[in-house]
Amino acid sequence: MTSTAKDAAEIIKSRNSHGFIEAAVILGRNLYSVADLAENAVSVPYADLPGFPRTEATPDGQLLICTIEGIPTLILKGRVNFHETGDPSQMAAPIETLSLLGVRSILSTTFASSVNANLVPSSLVAITDHIDLKGLNPLIGALGENNFINMNDAYDKRLLRRLGVSAAAAGVSVREGVFIWFSGPSFETPAEVKMARLLGADLLGVSVVPEAILARRFGVPFAGVAVVTDFGAGFSGGAPSGDFTRGPAVAGLMALKRLVRGYVKSR
Repeated sequence: MTSTAKDAAEIIKSRNSHGFIEAAVILGRNLYSVADLAENAVSVPYADLPGFPRTEATPDGQLLICTIEGIPTLILKGRVNFHETGDPSQMAAPIETLSLLGVRSILSTTFASSVNANLVPSSLVAITDHIDLKGLNPLIGALGENNFINMNDAYDKRLLRRLGVSAAAAGVSVREGVFIWFSGPSFETPAEVKMARLLGADLLGVSVVPEAILARRFGVPFAGVAVVTDFGAGFSGGAPSGDFTRGPAVAGLMALKRLVRGYVKSR
């Protein structure tokens, strides 16, 4: 247990009037509109929480202590990706803090490109496993003895089932797939996309994976959901774009909001 995470947890507890919080949701900047689901929210700026990222990537980072459909929930508005700082461990303190608060599930959300013809743009995909070829593990250099963690079921099977049930109840479709992590910020080349397909990946992206590893280290069940915005370069005419205001991203984001609402309710 680090002192920064312990201090951050105490600050959150002191501002929480909603009772025990079971679920936390992590949002990157382009997914902030999911936080519109928050009710009775108390906003705690990351700057007030020891160890939480304070970078150019999270100038308005904040933790929302709120309810969704009456269920106490934490929403982390702001994450740091590796390509923004060169450090894959930036989310270590937030995730350790969630573990100290007794959170029983973390749902991490992201945009991604697809290399599976069945996962078309605007699809929602529950991540079942990941591939990390970069070797940029967030536990490199971390203090403590619990860094040699088993990554079986890093994407919790119970939470995967919960996502499926929640999707059905919310009237949205959720597929499953394997996520391969690239550093970004440039998109992958056609050759890299071909390699990813040969290795068994379904999705390409620049986030989630370090958070999955950190959640495993701190013993918090973890799930990841990706919104497909494009096909990967050279695959099925794919030409990925960083413009997330386009139709597929917007449609997928609307479906994600319905899924998150149902996920929180389905405890």
